Amino acid sequence: MHALAAAGYALLTVLAWRAVSLHPEARTGPAERLGLALVLIVHGLAVQQAMLGDGNLKLGFALGISAALWLGLVVFWAESLWVAIDGLRLWLMPLAMVGTLLVVVFPEGRIIAHADSGWLRVHLAIALAAYSMITIAALHALLMASADRRLHDISASNPPQPRHSARVYARLFEAVPPLLVLERLLFRLIWVGFVLLTLAVVTGIVISESLSGTALPLDHKTVFTLLSWMTFGMLLLGRQIWGWRGRIALRWTLVGFAFLLLAYTGTRFVLEFILRK
Repeated sequence: MHALAAAGYALLTVLAWRAVSLHPEARTGPAERLGLALVLIVHGLAVQQAMLGDGNLKLGFALGISAALWLGLVVFWAESLWVAIDGLRLWLMPLAMVGTLLVVVFPEGRIIAHADSGWLRVHLAIALAAYSMITIAALHALLMASADRRLHDISASNPPQPRHSARVYARLFEAVPPLLVLERLLFRLIWVGFVLLTLAVVTGIVISESLSGTALPLDHKTVFTLLSWMTFGMLLLGRQIWGWRGRIALRWTLVGFAFLLLAYTGTRFVLEFILRK
């Protein structure tokens, strides 16, 4: 089912590029929007089967990425109904295709202990939701950094790129919303991600206290999660008090995402595929 979802995202990527090639500012049509909804249903079922299909709760680095991208794309689909962010599909559809293919190539995972605990399931659901929001926010930040750099290159009248790459590069940015729209959406995602991350930390403390008797074990996952939480908290505080925006906000977003990546997915990749544990 992950392979089927990957094929669906590949088809949506081709359709999006064809539409933008003809009309760079064209909105997503009803057929394409319906197609994305159907692919998201297949992707969601694929995640559900991979995680819970054999009666156990299983999670691995590729499956975590797939689940996070699925939740983020659901948010993108809903957001696109009200905000003109259709151009972002040119970036998100290929990433979703790669994310689903990762599960096909790296299907390994590990069975989560104490999966019968209701609190643990709630904690994992909230943590995955927070991870997905912050992942999409980090992709947003990278897109904004690229768009900002392109604007500075144009204003500085830098030498043009080779003809073909220049056309492709320009086409990508003709279809995305203005930077101010992207910035508003970025902080909306960060706010939601920060609230979910706070809930994940709180439920994690409850789970750790009940299972091990220690509220905050000083392992790598706890340390990097708390570093990510503090980074996003400082970013939102700086936004409210000092009006942080632009490159400062982008740097803080990417640093916070890097901490969260190290907290779980990066560590699972090292353990599962480099150290084979």
